[in-house]
Amino acid sequence: MELVLTKWVCAFLLCSWLIFSPIYSVVGLHGDSKVRAVNLGGWLVVEGWIKPSLFDGIPNGDMLDGTEVQLKSVTLAKYVSAENGGGASVSVSRDVASSWETLRLWRVSESEFQFRTLQGQFLTCDGGEGCSVSEIAVSPSTSGTFYVEENIYGRVHIKTMSGTYLQATMANQLVANYPGKPGWDDNAATFEMTIVANNLHGDYQLANGYGHSKAKDVLKRHRNSFITIGDFNFLYRHGINTVRIPVGWWIAYDPDPPAPFIGGTLEALDNAFSWAQSYNIRCIIDLHAAPGSQNGMEHSASRDGSIDWPNPDSISQTLHVIDFLISRYAKQPALLGIELLNEPSAATVPLDTLVSYYKQGYQANIGSHNIVVDLHYYNLFDNFFVSMSPTDNIQFIYKSRETQLQALNSANGPLVFIGEWVNEWNVTSASQSDYQDFGRVQLEVYNAASFGWAYWTLKNDRPHWDFEWNIRNKYLQLSSSPNKRNVNGLVLLVLLFSLHYIL
Repeated sequence: MELVLTKWVCAFLLCSWLIFSPIYSVVGLHGDSKVRAVNLGGWLVVEGWIKPSLFDGIPNGDMLDGTEVQLKSVTLAKYVSAENGGGASVSVSRDVASSWETLRLWRVSESEFQFRTLQGQFLTCDGGEGCSVSEIAVSPSTSGTFYVEENIYGRVHIKTMSGTYLQATMANQLVANYPGKPGWDDNAATFEMTIVANNLHGDYQLANGYGHSKAKDVLKRHRNSFITIGDFNFLYRHGINTVRIPVGWWIAYDPDPPAPFIGGTLEALDNAFSWAQSYNIRCIIDLHAAPGSQNGMEHSASRDGSIDWPNPDSISQTLHVIDFLISRYAKQPALLGIELLNEPSAATVPLDTLVSYYKQGYQANIGSHNIVVDLHYYNLFDNFFVSMSPTDNIQFIYKSRETQLQALNSANGPLVFIGEWVNEWNVTSASQSDYQDFGRVQLEVYNAASFGWAYWTLKNDRPHWDFEWNIRNKYLQLSSSPNKRNVNGLVLLVLLFSLHYIL
């Protein structure tokens, strides 16, 4: 997904030993055309906004991993604050809540939680009864795990694992020394809890929210039903020759990946390759979620919005995942490419670290050709697009997107792939005709991309994001085939290069 005006550009290497000529086509696609693809989003990497019902059965589901909360003492009328955002002291002293007063939950059970500060430290209460809460712990522990008792009015009590309740003292401290069990009246151990954000609904939240056994059942049903061979038949009949399949890093450890992740994605991916081959459809494997999360989003399986990917251990583990995917699928006839990393954060992942990772992932000894640059285009996710009319949106496609594609196509560089786009915008009163025009213009412009395009996504509870719904209801009307550009022998392999493009 594209955020703000940043064009996340990922690249994947298509395994061929042939250097491409200036005029080329993608060999092996039915119709011998460029890539016309659909993403299988929300299948092997969970994105709750695509299918919210996956989360419906989680107990206490408004307090998942990564939920942001603020706590206000009802007696002092002041907020619990992690001074300096973490690493210092905890006080109950702020009249107005901001980032220092916002804590991210790490869920241990439906009633046990750890609290993480802005800077990444955890609240802890060492020393048993009478201990003062501090925020210097860099990792969670038993002394940093608390029971949270909540009533229907948003009031909470917070209890240490030893059974003592926290209270706000007149000295503005948070101390584990409240005598006995508090009631829900205005007492020093009662706090008002505000849920500031509950935006992360990914694999981590689902698995840790349900617990292993229940999550295994939920995900097994989902993986067996969300995408089936019938979907490949539908795609083939409507001229789609490729699928881009997001996967998470834990696929390399199937069937028993590290907790809380749930095995089974490898079998599903194997099925996808079998179904694709039956319909002469090619597959791009997209590493959508890297160890530690490369962008802090739910679709990269971040636990709490943190971005911990750019460190040596995470990068080494990611390279292991790429090696695993190559070793398992390199000889699969349906494989078209493997995308090394989806949407790394431009703000957090240093470019030199990213380039180093790509170079390590590119140790395939096949030269620097057959590189594809992946751009994601959305007229969404930024205030820039909010007030645009249908005509404004269409003109933006022509003036900005088409111009950029023309420059990239003529740069004698990598092939260009629009790896994500959607027939949706911020126009609230658009007619079917407006949507048809918007889709037609996007297809017209994106068909010029030298490698092709991929719609996001095949299925979605939000209809305009749902490719199948768009086709069946004629909101998106595909032409018989994009213009061909004849390329010699692109077959498959592994990703290399990524850049960040800013409008």
